[in-house]
Amino acid sequence: MTTVCLSIFHFESVLDRLWVVGQMAWARGPLNNMPDLQFYKLLGSGTGEGFTPQPNTAVWGIFTVWPDEATARQQIANQALFQQWRAKSDEHWTVYLNPISAKGLWGGKVPFTADNYDSNAMPDGPLVALTRAQVKLGAATRFWSRAPNISQMIGADPNVVFKIGMGETPLFYQMTFSIWPDGQSMAAFARGNTYHGKAIASAYSEKWLVEYFFARFRLLGSEGSWKGQDPLAALAKLAPAKPAASVEEFEPA
Repeated sequence: MTTVCLSIFHFESVLDRLWVVGQMAWARGPLNNMPDLQFYKLLGSGTGEGFTPQPNTAVWGIFTVWPDEATARQQIANQALFQQWRAKSDEHWTVYLNPISAKGLWGGKVPFTADNYDSNAMPDGPLVALTRAQVKLGAATRFWSRAPNISQMIGADPNVVFKIGMGETPLFYQMTFSIWPDGQSMAAFARGNTYHGKAIASAYSEKWLVEYFFARFRLLGSEGSWKGQDPLAALAKLAPAKPAASVEEFEPA
């Protein structure tokens, strides 16, 4: 069962932040040679709740794809690269996911496909959403005129359990990652006659994007903490999931 992981790290001291900046180049060697690793991206983060061009020098991440959950947990626990990042950081959190839908390309590649994809099936419980976009140079101004409002919207949404904006390059390569208690909660934010829905429609009709990748996941578990707690603990405080809907309801047209 394909397992996708997002590992995020917080670096408090200036020296540790300088160290991780150097890792953006150095870590590619160990990752390229890591057994069973099928795809990876080294990520910086933004200062807002979602897409943002302003970097946060304290928060960095490693996005990885593995053949199964057992391999993912073993490699992340035992590989020297991940051990070094955990030792240098003052806090870290890794979430383990199984993809249920995926669409588009990331860096010209298909990073993973969904296992046993069924357009009529959604997880009964939490839903995780990942959106990655490469913005055209000429469309950056229009894109960023919309993004701050979207960032504020997702931060204010009472249903979102966890959210973070990350990317390979702040202005033109962006990724949002969010966890929702159920598919309906995410759809209410992402689709329809909302500011976010209209921005998505504009991105397509006005051809703002060079490349995009969208994926949805079921949660497998997590390790570590973020801001002093396990972000998934918030799921227990939210209402039970509503009836499931199809994956296509949440995918861009």
